[in-house]
Amino acid sequence: MDSLTGLLTRYPFRSAFVLGLVAALGYPPLHLWPLALAGMALFVKLLIERDTARGAFLAGWLFGLSHFTLTNNWIATAFTFQAEMPAWLGWLAVPLLCLYLAVWPGLASLGAWLLARRGGMVAFALAFGAFWISGEWFKSWMFTGYAWGPFSLALLGGWSTPGAAIVLPFTGTYALSGIAVALSGLLTWMVTGRRWAVLGGTLTVLTFAMFLPAGQGREGTLSLTLVQPDLKQEDIDDPSKFEAQFLTIASLSVPQRDVERRLVLWPESGVPDYLREGYPQRYYDRMTAAGDPVFARFRIGQAIGEGSLLLTGATDLEIGEVDGYRRATGAYNTITPIEADGTLGPRYAKAHLVPYGEYLPMRDILEPLGLSRLVAGTIDFIPGPGPQTIDLGPYGKAGMQICYEIVFSGEVADRGERPDYIFNPSNDGWFGSWGPPQHLAQARMRAIEEGLPVLRSTTTGISAVIDARGVVRDHIERAEADRIDGYVPPAAAPTPFSRLGHLLTLIWAIALLGGSLVAMRAKGRYLSQDT
Repeated sequence: MDSLTGLLTRYPFRSAFVLGLVAALGYPPLHLWPLALAGMALFVKLLIERDTARGAFLAGWLFGLSHFTLTNNWIATAFTFQAEMPAWLGWLAVPLLCLYLAVWPGLASLGAWLLARRGGMVAFALAFGAFWISGEWFKSWMFTGYAWGPFSLALLGGWSTPGAAIVLPFTGTYALSGIAVALSGLLTWMVTGRRWAVLGGTLTVLTFAMFLPAGQGREGTLSLTLVQPDLKQEDIDDPSKFEAQFLTIASLSVPQRDVERRLVLWPESGVPDYLREGYPQRYYDRMTAAGDPVFARFRIGQAIGEGSLLLTGATDLEIGEVDGYRRATGAYNTITPIEADGTLGPRYAKAHLVPYGEYLPMRDILEPLGLSRLVAGTIDFIPGPGPQTIDLGPYGKAGMQICYEIVFSGEVADRGERPDYIFNPSNDGWFGSWGPPQHLAQARMRAIEEGLPVLRSTTTGISAVIDARGVVRDHIERAEADRIDGYVPPAAAPTPFSRLGHLLTLIWAIALLGGSLVAMRAKGRYLSQDT
């Protein structure tokens, strides 16, 4: 330990960068959670020994830069599917994004250093946890927000257990991140103070929590068929492939058992047709499989069969008149209910759009420079109103979150009308190999903190039925065309987080900060008595 401490002291900034990488190894797909805690523990030790505020901020920024760059490496894959941008630009774009994301660990490091650097390791660890909570929360909404990769992701257990994330109903994601950061600092305090009994007990409890079996969950009554068609990302926007795509997804959706009613779930980008009427005919001719919205709905209804209701990702257009010419001026990324007779239900429009994916910020400036969206399309998507609960009658009350929206803690369910389940269609085909398991893990965290099952249908995987405990009841691996037949798991009772939202996050931040002040005061009293 002394030699490691000497190395941290001799090369603090290089060490901070390396420790950020180590801490990121705790996330899926590797999920080496002990390394996440160890990396953070050593970083807290390094941070408290900085001599200046500038050094504390720089150490935190370098930690965040490497940590977020490794965590978000999947973003680079998106550039391989955009013909107008070279693929190598993706490997530049990821660290460029992380130059900004790293500011939040930098500010958390600075805040803890200014407040508690002289208060001892316990006070410092608690203060750092409090500021880390604030950093993750601010990062989730500043500049449209980017909530991907909270530190608490490392505490989620395997697919059959929530792990230490079982406490999410009482903390929320960002507060659990701060608690994990504080715990990491306290582990350092235990090691440096040779408090072996306390350390052993703490690690035993944590390990037990990570592998605690969830047990048999309750079964639901609403039948479901969840479809993963394995639509390749390079083909998904190719009109010549639309008919084959429809035949694939339709064949995976036909009824295979007699049930009174069945919920059928298709992914984002699941329908290669415009389903609503009223667009100029050229859009149906060029950009759809069926060529006619009435026929498109009819054959979908025939595929799902009597007694079934389909929820599918779809694209709706906003048509306007430009220079006397009717054309699409915008689009909506939607979830659309379709009954067996082809009737459309009330749609949900995605609210939290992906910058550079679904719209181009500062288009008037960036488009002339040759920059465009990372996914196909020349018009921007229009945001919807936010979390909604749509009453589907005998098919339950559905909360809906499209793709990336599911990562935003506290923003996935209508608090005024609690849904029975959350449907999360997604297209993860451009997420690389690290993105899909991280995306699934964050959907599991939403299920735990809200006490609601999450049903994920994706184009290429990983699709899953997740119960209200965050347990994966069934799943389809990546690059497989398959279906899941089962039942929608029941919702749990409303959780404290589902009632309080980020007020609970704030309470935990204040509690950790208060604990830090108490620890500093206790140390001050001890020192005054000792002298």
